[in-house]
Formats: sequence, C-alpha cells, structure tokens
Amino acid sequence: MTSKSRKPIKKRPSFVLAGQKIAPGSRHSIKVPAARLYNDTPMDLHAEVFHGLKPGPTLLVCAAIHGDELNGIEICRRLMGLIDPLELSGTVIIVPVVNVFGFIQQSRYLPDRRDLNRSFPGSERGTLGGRLAFLFNETLVQSATHIIDLHTGAIHRENLPQIRVDTDSPEALDMAHAFGSPVILHSKERDGSLRALATDLGIPLILYEAGEALRFNYAAIKSGVIGVQNVMKSLKMLKGRRTRRNLKSVVALRSGWIRNEYDGLVIPKVELGQSINKGQVIAQTVNPQGEELHPIKSPYHGIIIGISKIPVANEGEALFNVAQFDGEGIEEASENVDLFSEYYERKPI
Repeated sequence: MTSKSRKPIKKRPSFVLAGQKIAPGSRHSIKVPAARLYNDTPMDLHAEVFHGLKPGPTLLVCAAIHGDELNGIEICRRLMGLIDPLELSGTVIIVPVVNVFGFIQQSRYLPDRRDLNRSFPGSERGTLGGRLAFLFNETLVQSATHIIDLHTGAIHRENLPQIRVDTDSPEALDMAHAFGSPVILHSKERDGSLRALATDLGIPLILYEAGEALRFNYAAIKSGVIGVQNVMKSLKMLKGRRTRRNLKSVVALRSGWIRNEYDGLVIPKVELGQSINKGQVIAQTVNPQGEELHPIKSPYHGIIIGISKIPVANEGEALFNVAQFDGEGIEEASENVDLFSEYYERKPI
C-alpha cells in the first residue's frame, strides 16, 4: 500500500529592502546612506529587519522622528532583543532613529531647524528634511502594511502614555485598542506628518506618546514594549494573548490646553494622569517678588495627559493638556490610569 504523496511546502520568498534580500526566518541589519556631514562623514539610516518564516503583515516600528525623543529608541532596542524571526509571522522593520541629525545634536529638529514630521512625503531634490523624508518614505514606509510611530512630549513637557489615532480608521483604531494605553486620543493628522503620509498611502498608523524629550521614563518604555507586542499579537504576527487585557483604553474625542493667565512662577495643584473638574483650581501663579496668588481654574472636565515641567511661564503659555470624554468615559479613563500605574510602577525597569 503506497502512502499518499504530500504537496511540498512552498518556501516563503525573501524580503527585499534597499536592494538587500532577507531570507525567511532571519534577521538582517540594513544601513541606507542618508547624507553626509560637513566633514564628509557619512550618515546612515539604520533599519533592523526580522523576516518571519510564515506570511503576515509588515510592521514598521520607528522612533526619534524628533531627534530628542529618546523613549522610543529604547523601546526599539528592547524589542530587537525579543523578536525571534523563527517564531514570527510576517515581517518587522525597526528603525530606532529616523532623525539621525537631531539625535546627534540632542535636538527635536534638523540642522536647518525644520521639523522632519512636517516634511513628508519629502522631495528627492528638496531641503535636507525633504530629502530625508523622501528616503524614509520610499525605502521604508512604502514597504510596510502597518506602522507604529513612537514619540514623547517636547522638551520640558511630559505626556501621559497615550495613543493618538484617527478614530475614523477602523483598522488603526483596532491597533490602538490592542496596544493598551490608558487613553486613546482622537487626532486628525497634520499636513506633512508621517501620519498624513500613511493615511494617503492607506497604511494604518498609531502614534504612541509617553514621557518627555531627553529623558528616559522606564514605565513608559516598558509600556511601549508590551504595547507593540500586543499589536503584533492582534495582527497574528505573534502567538499568545495580549498583556494587561483588563485595561480597556477609553477614547477621548478632543483635548485642550489650559494656559497661564498671568506672568510669574507656576505652582501646580494637580499631577499628570489626574482627573479634574470644570472650575477646579489646578495651579496658582505668583510674581517672584510678590505674595498674591492668582488661581488658574480648569475650563474642562477631564484627565491631564500633558503637563509643562517648567515652573516659570508667561501669560498665555500652555501648562496642562486635558483629554475630555463623553458620558462616563472620564471614570473609566481614571481607572485605567490607576491600573496602569499599579502595573508599571511596581516593576518599571
């Protein structure tokens, strides 16, 4: 009696990036020439590619589009030590530092003071920012089916871990919920941003905001690593259940900054992640030579998702960013913040 013949297993093709082939089940480092410094030193865009044995999505994880935002770089570094291409379905491209110029200078911007995240899709013959945006777009963005863009607050501004996404995109919103941050903020893309480019290309993208520029926040980093893995599990790229499934992100449909009403020293009365009520005194401003305290009252009912870290401010400067919710959303979001803090502050490293 003869055994039935089996169909041969079709080998998955290699992944091609920047003219280089990555075999299935392997990891490969690729350096794409980006530009040169004044002293003729070459600058490369470094991508780490994990090409799984099984077919699946192509996920691009990138950080430091603003060169001084460091949490995302550490998230990428940790992820690279956790992904096994032999157990992976699909392909993961990790770019720890997109704005290599800003990273070297510890600056948000490029040498010409342009914002790389306002330069997409870029131009092959444009400014330095336009050329770098064009290279990143042509080489990496257009190779992806899904994108996670890692950010922090600006210098001297700290952000509560949050996902920013266009909630009108069902696939991107699914990624946002899978990530598992305390708050999802509905946010339309801005012209020239990576999010706007991804929308034009039909690529779902979520943006993770956590911490502040030029500082490591280890709870935010750990949350980011687990969040990316959660998205990979939801996309069937990794096996297993999502971590912290009891934390169900709440969507805030809007947010607003509360600004200083006086010049002087700012004495905050609330903390990042705290829920506040409309009319509540959230800070006081005092003249450095004076004694009279001027109260700053919140015009919103919500949760503080961003806060200025500088206790000196002129009139009109932004102090607190407040996410606002409909119905009972604020109570659910407040519970999420508590769960998040309990989970990550227990063992943040």
